[in-house]
Amino acid sequence: MLRPVRSLLPLVIAAALGLSACSAPEPGASGSQNTAAEAVAPAVTRPLKQYAIEDFIDTVSVQGASFSSDDSRVMFSSNRSGIWNAYTMPIGGGEWTAVTQSTTDNVYAVGYFPNDARMLVTRDAGGNELNHLYVIEADGSERDLTPGDKLKAAFAGFNHAGDAFYVSSNERDPKFFDIYRYDAKTYARERMFENKDGYEPGEISDDGRYIALGKTRTTNDNDLYLFDRDSGKVTHLTPHQGDAQFAAQDYSSDGRFLYYTSNQGSEFARLRRYEFATGKHEDVRSADWDITDVAFSHNGKYRIDMTNADGATVVELFDVASGQAVALPRLPAGEIRNVRISRSEARMAFYVNGDRQPNDLYVLDFGKDQPARLTTSLSARIDAADLVDSSVVRFKARDGLEIPNILWKPKQATATNKAPAMLLVHGGPGGQTTRAYNYAAQFLTNNGYVILGINNRGSSGYGKTFYAADDGKHGREPLWDCVDGKAYLQTLDYVDADRIGIMGGSYGGYMTAAALAFQPEEFKVGVDIFGVTNWLRTLESIPPYWESFREALYQEIGNPATQRDFLIATSPLFHADKITKPFMVLQGANDPRVIKPESDEIVAAVKKNGVPVEYVVFDDEGHGFTKKENQIRAYGEILKFLDTHLKGAKPAP
Repeated sequence: MLRPVRSLLPLVIAAALGLSACSAPEPGASGSQNTAAEAVAPAVTRPLKQYAIEDFIDTVSVQGASFSSDDSRVMFSSNRSGIWNAYTMPIGGGEWTAVTQSTTDNVYAVGYFPNDARMLVTRDAGGNELNHLYVIEADGSERDLTPGDKLKAAFAGFNHAGDAFYVSSNERDPKFFDIYRYDAKTYARERMFENKDGYEPGEISDDGRYIALGKTRTTNDNDLYLFDRDSGKVTHLTPHQGDAQFAAQDYSSDGRFLYYTSNQGSEFARLRRYEFATGKHEDVRSADWDITDVAFSHNGKYRIDMTNADGATVVELFDVASGQAVALPRLPAGEIRNVRISRSEARMAFYVNGDRQPNDLYVLDFGKDQPARLTTSLSARIDAADLVDSSVVRFKARDGLEIPNILWKPKQATATNKAPAMLLVHGGPGGQTTRAYNYAAQFLTNNGYVILGINNRGSSGYGKTFYAADDGKHGREPLWDCVDGKAYLQTLDYVDADRIGIMGGSYGGYMTAAALAFQPEEFKVGVDIFGVTNWLRTLESIPPYWESFREALYQEIGNPATQRDFLIATSPLFHADKITKPFMVLQGANDPRVIKPESDEIVAAVKKNGVPVEYVVFDDEGHGFTKKENQIRAYGEILKFLDTHLKGAKPAP
C-alpha cells in the first residue's frame, strides 16, 4: 500500500506554524497517568553513564516504508549518511542500497512504482519547503516530474491499477493546489482538478473519479466536500451547525463508501462513512480518544486504524470481511507505528518506537508469529538502560483546567540531589508533546535536566473544547499554563525550585520569548528555537500556499489589518526591554515560516538590555534542524548554555 502523506485538515494550522523534531516527537509508547505526588521514579540502581550529543546523533533515524512490486524489497528514508536519503533493503533484512546519495539537500523516499522497479523521491532546497517530485528510473537516473521555480508539489497516490499517479501542485496559482494525473509510463499529465475556490485536496478514489476536498473556516471548524470528475460537480458532504472537524481518510475497495473522521456532536473524532449511492452517513467506530488516521489495504482485505490515546498512538488492524481485530505482534521495546501493507496484502511493514527505542523497521509476513527486524537504530555507543522512560502527568491550572504533560526524570535526580528543570513547549499552536523516543529530551535528561513537555490549552489530542481553549488568547492563558507548569515542577522533591527554564520550537519558541517578556521573573533562562516573536511580520509574510487557511489563522492568532494593537501587545519583540534573563535563539536561514529577520530583531533588542544572549544560525536549514552536523551543534550549544546559565546559576538568596 502506497499512499501520500496526509495532514489532517483540522490540524492544518498546527502543521503550518510547524512542529520541530526537537520539540514534538513522534507518538510513542503509552504510559501511566501520575499525579505530582506519584511522579517520583526509582532511585538509580546502576552506574549512570552520561553521553555527549554526538552519541545521541550517532543513532540512525529511519522513516517511511514502501514495498517493491514483487514484495522482495522495502524502500525507506534515513539520515544514516548525515543527510536524509532514500534506501532499499531486502524484506528479510540485509545490506542497504542507496537510492540517492545527496550530500547537501535532504531527499525523502516516497515509494516504489506498483508494477516495476522505478521509485519516487521528494526534496526541497535547503529547507525552503518548495518540494519537487522526482522519479528514479530503473537505470538510476533522476527526472524532475514537477519542474519550475517557486512551486510546491507533493505525491497524492497511485490509482488502483498502478498505471497512473496523482500529484498536487500550486504551479498555476501559488495560493492553491491543483491535482494532476500522470501516466505512469510516459509521465504525460493532465490537470484533473482546478482549485479556484481554496479547497484543500485530500484523498483520491482508486478509479480517480472522486477527490475529497476540505474547506477550513476556523482552526476548530471545517467542512468536507466531494468532487465528482464524471459530473464536474462539487458536493457539500457535511453541512452542520456549531464547530466540528472533518477529515477524509480512504475509500472502500468496493467503491461504495468514503470513510472520514469527525468530532461533530462529540469531543473526540470517530470514524464515519458516506455512501455514494444513497448519500447516507453512518458511524463505523468510536473510541475514548481521537481516531486520527484510517486506511485500507490495496484490495480492501485489511483496515488500519490509528488512535491518539493520551500522548501515544495506538494502531489496530481489522479484517474487513469479518470485522474482527487482527492480532499484532507484541514486541517488548515499544509500540507499533506507521503500518504499511503491501499491494499483495501478504505482508506489512511497520516501525517500533518507545521511550528508549528509536524507530526500527520490521516486516511481518501474515500467517507468521514473529516479524523480521530490518534495522537497529540506537547507537552502539548508548546503553538503552541509561535512558529513561517518560510518564504522563497532570496538574491543575489556576482556573482549574487539567493540563496533561510528558515528564522525563533524570536517573540521578533525587530529593538529596535536586536537578534543574526545563519546561518544553511544543509547536503548533495546536501541536502535542507525545511519548516516544526523543533524542533531545533524552540527551538533556541524561545530562541532569528534568524535562516537562507541557500540553498547554490549545494542544491537540485532548478533545475539541481543550483544542479551542487558546483561540485569541495567545500570550495570556496558554502562557499562564506554562507558569503553572513551573509551579508543578516545584512540587517535585527532586527538582531544584530555583533553577527552572523554558524552551521550545516554532510556536514553542514564541511561548519561550513570551514567557521571558511577559512573565520576566518566572523562568531563569529561555531557549527559543525558530520561534515567532513578531506576529505582525509572521502573519504578513506567510507563504502564498497557506491562503486556504489564512482567515482561520487570523481568527486563531489575530488579524494584522484589524487587530494590530492586539498583535503588538502579544508579540515579544515589542516588549523585549522586559527580558532580563539569559536568552538563546536558534534559527534556520531558509525558514519560510519564521523568517530569519524576525530572530535577528529579537536578538538585537535583547542585547540592548545587557542580558547574556546566544544566537546560532544554520545557513542550510529551514523550519527545523534535519542534518546531523547541525543537530550536534544545536544541542551542544544548548547544553553549554544551560550548564552555564541554569545549572551553574547561583541559587536565589
